[in-house]
Formats: sequence, structure tokens, C-alpha cells
Amino acid sequence: MRGRIRTEQVAAPHPNLLPARGEKGLETHMPHLIVEYSSNLEDERRVDIRALVDAVHAAALETGVFPIGGLRTRAERRDVYKVADGHKDNGFVHVQARIGTGRTAEVRQKAAEHIFEAVKRATANAFATSPLGLTLEIVEIDPVGAMKHNNLHEIVEQRRAMGKG
Repeated sequence: MRGRIRTEQVAAPHPNLLPARGEKGLETHMPHLIVEYSSNLEDERRVDIRALVDAVHAAALETGVFPIGGLRTRAERRDVYKVADGHKDNGFVHVQARIGTGRTAEVRQKAAEHIFEAVKRATANAFATSPLGLTLEIVEIDPVGAMKHNNLHEIVEQRRAMGKG
């Protein structure tokens, strides 16, 4: 499939992004990556949203900071928006990474930079030819009131072991 990044192709994590092993519980901290975008980016196929989601997902995995079984990446199209002076060609992409607490500021910053580079690559053609604002933020989820029930870690590992992942 042209233009898509497959997570199976992700080799080793980026060496500068790995958290210190032994940081309590980091293996279970999930990220939710929300790619919010203006609907006009779909006009004339300015941005391939599926490829953008795939690129963001793969970049998060490449960091080595986020476990595959906890990773969720999704796109949210915005039909009602106003960007800058309100011109109809102005567009935006905003990525919010909602993560569990416990990672150092340095690890969060490096992960943000790595994922943001993937966003910039995936939107480079649109950025070169039209007005486009790109942003990314990492938000730590307060553990109070945050609940999880997930069997994906084990199933993903089983698939990998059987060569199906």
C-alpha cells in the first residue's frame, strides 16, 4: 500500500528516546494519540489522513517509550473551525498525546519531537503549497479517575510469537 507506514516495519526504538528501565510501571503507560484536523485538508487530497495516522502511530512506537498494546491513534475531522484570518484555505493539524504519568520531562520532550517530525513529513506537500498550522502537545492523564481494562498487550505478544503481528 503506497504511502502507508506499517508498524511491523518499525525496527528498533530510537536509542535517544528510551526511558530508563526500572522506571516503575512505564511498560503499562498507554498513549492515546488524537490527530485533529480541519476538514479542508481532505479537499483535493491535500493530506492523506490515513497515512498521517499511520505515521503518527509508527513514530510513537519508534520512540520505545510507548507499549504497542496500549497505543491508540485516531483522527478527528473538524468541520467547524476558523484558522488565522478565516480564509477558506487555512488548515490545521493538532496532535494531542494523552499519556500516563511517570515519564521524565526529557523523555516526554524527545518523544514529542520525534512524533512531530513524523507529522511534518506526512504533511510536507500540503505545507509547501497551502497555509497550514501544525501543533503537538503531550498531556499527562491524572491517574485519579482514569481506569483501564485491556487484553491487547497479551494478544499482540501472542500474534508476534506466532508470526502474525
